[in-house]
Amino acid sequence: MQVILLERVEKLGAIGDVVTVKDGFARNFLLPRKKALRANEANRKVFEANRERIEAENAAKRTDAEKEAGSIDGAQVTLIRQSSNTGQLYGSVAVRDIVDALSEAGHKVHKSQVVLARPIKTLGVHEVRVALHPEVSVTVTANVARSPEEAEMQAQGVDVMAQMFEENREEAGFTEDRDPNLEVGEIAPEATEEASEEGETSEG
Repeated sequence: MQVILLERVEKLGAIGDVVTVKDGFARNFLLPRKKALRANEANRKVFEANRERIEAENAAKRTDAEKEAGSIDGAQVTLIRQSSNTGQLYGSVAVRDIVDALSEAGHKVHKSQVVLARPIKTLGVHEVRVALHPEVSVTVTANVARSPEEAEMQAQGVDVMAQMFEENREEAGFTEDRDPNLEVGEIAPEATEEASEEGETSEG
């Protein structure tokens, strides 16, 4: 389906561009959200007649978004979640969780503005993009931890997951030194030599 864009749409085009998109994308997203019009002769005339107003309104919204961006860009929110010993969350952090956390921190954003490719499923510090306007995006940080103390450590750059892994190895008795140059499952040459020497000694 061909549509006329009423605002800039990422990876598609700018205001006034006529682009071809999949029918489902047009019907389920672009048209109902008033981001585009069907590209027929009547709509082309309507758009051209209103182009100046549409562009002026977009410019005003962009200016408002740029002002708002100053206070939100770089914001950090902490989300406390339970996880396994490997750092995998029991559940996940979704768009709604980030919107709620930002709201509690005094930043009002809509669910549609939070760009999250997939839910967050691990502990750690995750960057999340917030599109305040089609032409204005900021980055916020979601610090997902098991406790406020761990969140503070992560905020200071400590890799809590790496620490957990080391603690698990020590608890399991895996404290031997390992050659970092070896592939997983590969045995050090000295170890094989020692094993063969022991074998020769026992045979002798």
